[in-house]
Amino acid sequence: MKFRGKAWKYGDNVDTDVIIPGKYLRTADFKTFGDHAMEGIDPRFKPEQGDIIVAGNNFGCGSSREQAPLALKYAGISCVVAKSFARIFFRNAINVGLPIVEADVFDAIQKGDIVEVDLDRGLVTIGGKEYTSTKLPEFLQDILNSGGLVAYRRAKK
Repeated sequence: MKFRGKAWKYGDNVDTDVIIPGKYLRTADFKTFGDHAMEGIDPRFKPEQGDIIVAGNNFGCGSSREQAPLALKYAGISCVVAKSFARIFFRNAINVGLPIVEADVFDAIQKGDIVEVDLDRGLVTIGGKEYTSTKLPEFLQDILNSGGLVAYRRAKK
């Protein structure tokens, strides 16, 4: 899987309350989640389809709500690159089919830069310079390629 998009840059400890504020969790409409993604930290967040979030440490900390990665996915984010992820956010992102990789590129990027992510090779490219990222195990890439855990399990029946 490869992704290419404009970077939206955030710092450390971006929690699930700012990714999707709790007041929007009373719906099962995923489009509503996408419409309000990142509203708690960046009211001007309006990504184009395929854009990429680049963040610092502990992205997705806070609650275990799986609506957080869903909000990013339905906002049009194709991938999240961070120095590290909160454990439950990492697992929820894989389960809902939102690709995420760990790479230390935070200081090398500016908001709006074009970022390329190659999950198969474990590379993040910014301005022609390649950075190593963690490479997801094959079974997690299979889940992502299926569109998430539910789609993956349905395909295996």
